[in-house]
Amino acid sequence: MALAFAHQVLEMIHYSDEPAVLLFGDSEEGLVRARRAAERAGCRVADAALISASVQRLDAQVSASTIFVAPEQESPALDLVLDRMEAMARTERRMSVVAAPAAMTDAIVARAFDSQVHHLIDESEERQSACLALASAFRSDRVAEPRGAAGMAVLAQLSEEAARIADTLASLSEGELVVSPAHQNDEHEGVEVSAGQVRAIIRARRMRDQFFRGEIFADPAFDMLLDLYAARLEGHKVAVSSLCIAAAVPATTALRWIKQLTDRGLFVRQADPQDGRRIYIDLSEAAAKAMANYLAAVQRIAPTVI
Repeated sequence: MALAFAHQVLEMIHYSDEPAVLLFGDSEEGLVRARRAAERAGCRVADAALISASVQRLDAQVSASTIFVAPEQESPALDLVLDRMEAMARTERRMSVVAAPAAMTDAIVARAFDSQVHHLIDESEERQSACLALASAFRSDRVAEPRGAAGMAVLAQLSEEAARIADTLASLSEGELVVSPAHQNDEHEGVEVSAGQVRAIIRARRMRDQFFRGEIFADPAFDMLLDLYAARLEGHKVAVSSLCIAAAVPATTALRWIKQLTDRGLFVRQADPQDGRRIYIDLSEAAAKAMANYLAAVQRIAPTVI
């Protein structure tokens, strides 16, 4: 009898080399969408549960290569699972993906900021699938591929975007600041640049989009540097969601840059003492001095430009 039962259990087990993903959502409808995105990515769903039960699922240590969370609203339960995902990213290098609406940008980034946590803001199921495929590939002995020609095109686009960011910062060793030694030069001291002048530069950069296709000028790093420097002169704090808008690129792309530039020492994170679901981004002191000297140098050689 016991042997027959064992055979029945073995027959019920589905063996697969597909990367396993653990899904969490706020509703049954959300879980259906998350499952569809995971299956389109070529992943096997190890388990799916409401976010309210997510911590218990994680504590059960369900075997999964990737965690996919698709929240629809803020909640204490979501805070807990994001904290757990951040800890798992740091200690286990566990890959995870969070797909959320734009209104939740600050809330999710405040608790899960590690580079192993991929943030998708207002993205389609197709892009969610592509990101899941990329994330799962790092935890699998084969590369998962989204199904269909359209899915493959999105995967190629995301891969190219990630490679471009990596190439931009490739000249640096881990953790080093992306500034030239010239930023320490004192020859520009005494030349002041106002916040209004910096804002004028930003407006001029945005004006280019009226005359040329915007994507040929995609330079989110410098746009964010300018915005943070202007805010510093104004004495204002900049939330992550606001910085994403200043980047003038999709929020998902902006968040990748923000995390990379924070890792490289250009940006620093500051907790909001009044709101645990929000962090502010500021320039590091070295980056702020580099921006001050750069803008002063521009003003010295072309005073009518700024």
